[in-house]
Amino acid sequence: MNTEILGIIAMFVTTVLFAIPFGKYMAKVYGDEKTLLDPILNPIERIFYKVSGIDPRTEMNWKQQMAALITINMIWFLLGMLILTTQGSLPLNPDNNPSMSADLAFNTIISFVVNCNLQHYSGETGMSYLGQFWLMFLQFVSAGIGMAAAVIVFRAFRDRTATTLGNFYAYFVRSCTRILLPLSLVMAVILTFQGSPMTFEGKDTITTLQGDTVAVSRGPAAAFIAIKHIGTNGGGFFGANSAHPFENPSYLSNMIEMFAQMFIPIAMIFALGIFIKRRKLAWMIFGVMTVGFLLLVIPNIIIEAKGNPAIAAMGIDNSLGAMEGKEIRFGAAASGFWSIVTTVISTGSVNAMHDSTMPLSGMNELLAMMINAFYGGCGVGILNFFIFIILAVFISGLMVGRTPEFLGKKVEAREMKIAMIIALLHPFLILVGTALAAALPQYTTASLNNPGFHGFGEILYEYTSSAANNGSGFEGLGDNTMWWNISTGLVLILSRFLPIIGPVAIAGLLAEKKFIPEGDGTLKTDTATFGLMVFAVIAIVAALSFFPALALGPIAEYFSLY
Repeated sequence: MNTEILGIIAMFVTTVLFAIPFGKYMAKVYGDEKTLLDPILNPIERIFYKVSGIDPRTEMNWKQQMAALITINMIWFLLGMLILTTQGSLPLNPDNNPSMSADLAFNTIISFVVNCNLQHYSGETGMSYLGQFWLMFLQFVSAGIGMAAAVIVFRAFRDRTATTLGNFYAYFVRSCTRILLPLSLVMAVILTFQGSPMTFEGKDTITTLQGDTVAVSRGPAAAFIAIKHIGTNGGGFFGANSAHPFENPSYLSNMIEMFAQMFIPIAMIFALGIFIKRRKLAWMIFGVMTVGFLLLVIPNIIIEAKGNPAIAAMGIDNSLGAMEGKEIRFGAAASGFWSIVTTVISTGSVNAMHDSTMPLSGMNELLAMMINAFYGGCGVGILNFFIFIILAVFISGLMVGRTPEFLGKKVEAREMKIAMIIALLHPFLILVGTALAAALPQYTTASLNNPGFHGFGEILYEYTSSAANNGSGFEGLGDNTMWWNISTGLVLILSRFLPIIGPVAIAGLLAEKKFIPEGDGTLKTDTATFGLMVFAVIAIVAALSFFPALALGPIAEYFSLY
């Protein structure tokens, strides 16, 4: 167990140490400064712009940026629906997997377009290789969309007063070509050498140690797995996700995949500080996020490593920890760590079944998604945290009797209204979705494999995962029904685009205002004191919004064990 803990610490520290210089590289990419990859990628990008007719030098205001974002996402959605509903008749389908129903295709494409990757199908039987390739494409572009949106906010605070904030397409293309693609290539090669398949062949037949003959699915998995983690997507090529030995063959691959999930979200924080020349602000944001992360992850590691008291009471050796639903090659501690990494960062991949974790571990996984502001997904993590900064600035201003200011711009009623709407949208979607599902048992009860507190937890987790763009699940829930496909699909749409548009709108409105130089009375937003204020706002909003629902689910389930 001590070795597992040391491995976790080494992985986290290594991630942070590599993320700091990579954040500097990202700031150069978005600042259009010279980088090592320019000779290779500049000609490729020029071809793309020439074919598409896009001029990356054209400046856009925040409304034009968001219009471009919505337009291209709509195109990807329509193309995806066409592919998935006809994949049974299209090429690259060696295992003859059938076409998807319209409601399942709707849920799947929406989920991948919005970087959630909630999967109501099993990859081996539900998707052709052509369908997998389209989903892999969406994993690149959805991550690039989030990163481009974050850079628009960066620009708003770098330029003292501006009505235009760069070019959305330029930020998007650079995110995909200069950040996501190189990292994914490196990771895919490593996974291939670790044992992940990368082939267009169909199922292979093997003989097990028991002498049974079974068909084992293969496919171009290594490339898919790489971008699913680098882009904080989380969708599994195989149904068992990263608990599958082809997606995650070894303890080394397990560490690499955890590193990959955390890398860009952490690097993005330091990129912000360098880009706007406010490094102390970046360290404040990193400090608050890391404290929140540790408060969630340390209890999960301890709880899962201690094991299940109900099993121990039966006289069964529990020294390996709570191993139900976990892979012995990873262990309980590393699985507990992954469960918070993947829910804090909105990746949603799993190397163990969250449905089988201890009740309070499940509560922490839910809290990580309910808070949705510690590290977060590619780009959108910064946007979510930005909303809480605005709320903290406003409250702090009221406490000292001054007009709230952030980075030289006055935060007024219009910005606060947008921030409050976005802050309350997240719990609204989760709690209303859960309430409707609980109030309409004729549509939902048959989907539950567990009654009582845990069954309610499964419903709560499904809508929380959808609203947080996460994609993981308590898989005791049979979610491939018309109700779950449509209801979670609607939550996915609203919880992706409004929380992107809201922060960008605030940043755009602030950018247009007159810059006010800092004075003696200016609230310092890059201090530990202000960081504590932001943390308090996050904790209060989460507690007031979600404690009653958690009390009905995982907390009640915990007390039922004793």
